[in-house]
Amino acid sequence: MPLSTLLQAGELVAQLRVASVQFLVSVEEFRGHRYLDDVRAVRHAELPALRHVWTVDRLTEATAGEAARDIVDAMTATVTAADPLVIIFTSGSGGAPKGVIHSHSSALGAVRAGLAARCITADTRLYLPMPFFWVGGFGSGILSALLAGATLVTEQIPRPETTLRLLESERVTLFRGWPDQAEALARHPRRGDVDLSALRPGSLEALLPPEQRAQPGARATLFGMTEAFGPYCGYAADTDMPPTAWGSCGKPFGGMEVRIADPDSARPVPAGTVGMIQIRGPHTLRGICRRSREDLFTTDGFYPTGDLGALDEDGFLFYHGRSDDMFKVSGATVYPSEVERALRTIDGVDTAFVTHVPGNVGQRVGAAVVCDPALTAEQLSSSARTLLSAFKVPTVWLLLRSDDDVPRGATGKVDTHRLRDMLTNATQHEAQRRP
Repeated sequence: MPLSTLLQAGELVAQLRVASVQFLVSVEEFRGHRYLDDVRAVRHAELPALRHVWTVDRLTEATAGEAARDIVDAMTATVTAADPLVIIFTSGSGGAPKGVIHSHSSALGAVRAGLAARCITADTRLYLPMPFFWVGGFGSGILSALLAGATLVTEQIPRPETTLRLLESERVTLFRGWPDQAEALARHPRRGDVDLSALRPGSLEALLPPEQRAQPGARATLFGMTEAFGPYCGYAADTDMPPTAWGSCGKPFGGMEVRIADPDSARPVPAGTVGMIQIRGPHTLRGICRRSREDLFTTDGFYPTGDLGALDEDGFLFYHGRSDDMFKVSGATVYPSEVERALRTIDGVDTAFVTHVPGNVGQRVGAAVVCDPALTAEQLSSSARTLLSAFKVPTVWLLLRSDDDVPRGATGKVDTHRLRDMLTNATQHEAQRRP
């Protein structure tokens, strides 16, 4: 069970308790966090399952006794595909994190099913900076490299200058970092001084030569979640989809069945209709800590993801945001993900996050935007009006200097509740400044 290095004391203890952790291995300190001090300060009654706590140094220096070595092979032989492999904690935009349980079969099967779409082979030199305590780093990084026989290249603290040199020196062929990271590397003053000719199509396109880049929307956006052990939908990352599928997430991978259901009645809806995405198959989660299967799955075995989407006639999935994020403005439905995608196409915008902001006359569209300091809210609003219907254009703006200013939870996802509070405070301060 990998634990996030971002966890605060209360969050750490809560996850250890929910997952009934028996053996804890940790560094003493990382970036000012003293995790073992947090655990030692807790009464035994709060963590009744915890039996041993080891520092990394102590474990490194330990040696197995002869009796232990004698039973390793016998114990290994008892492991079955259905046995639990890992518990990974995840959360939505709000609420307590969930301990998602995957078996050896579900996790390894999910990773294997997506290798071809992600262009990972034995010859791949894959750069992936994502933390290994998230499914993106553990599944798409470590397990992908092991299953494909690929080479995994990563770094503890990505910085543009050192990352560019690392990509060059390691002859990285596939860059699968974050989109905003790729954009920052492409704009870096030293970009022209490094040789990235080893990069192949399938990498994030900002770093590829113009002739290797696809038209916007032509390539699938890999789509997944921790409950599916990473991406469960996609298309070959180096290949254009059929024109009718542009803007989609591609098709479900083998081992994953996807259907769309009405959020209220839970009945399946026709092709092209937006509804709740439900998934079923051998690569889905085996369960969630301290939750019954009856709480998680439909009677016919589908897992309601909480995501909204639509399947077209050819089986391509179009994502429409979270069911708990959508809202109405003057009776019309707004999907935050649609507005975010539009805002991110505006020159000077690095990234954008959208949610509703309560007002005296109903909901308003609010946007927190990481962008060029020269941009103003008026300019962004003007550009947005050329891209979106009038009711979808944000009327509340919060301009941020860095992605570090975006509030996030311990699992790295945007904390929508805190974001909404920031936008609400921004409108209050604006109102106070008006004459």
